[in-house]
Amino acid sequence: MKVGMVASHYPHATHREEFIARVHRVAEEFRRTPGCLSADCWVSDEAVVSIVQWESEEDYAASFAAVAAAGLDIDFDEREARPREIVRLAAA
Repeated sequence: MKVGMVASHYPHATHREEFIARVHRVAEEFRRTPGCLSADCWVSDEAVVSIVQWESEEDYAASFAAVAAAGLDIDFDEREARPREIVRLAAA
């Protein structure tokens, strides 16, 4: 069953461009992993939004393992003005 994730990130204005680049790097790594159907970065006036879709829950887990193995920074920290909003999705 396909699964997805929509993650809204709220970087401080001084870190916005850095954060967008950070999300793009993670999306590139996600797309390299088997079973990742899409990984994109979107922006609004207040948020940087990651939208990712996988073929299965196992592929989701493998993508995050690949990101960790690649040493990419996905941790919440002081560069963000407020906590992330992450919605996990499953195909109906």
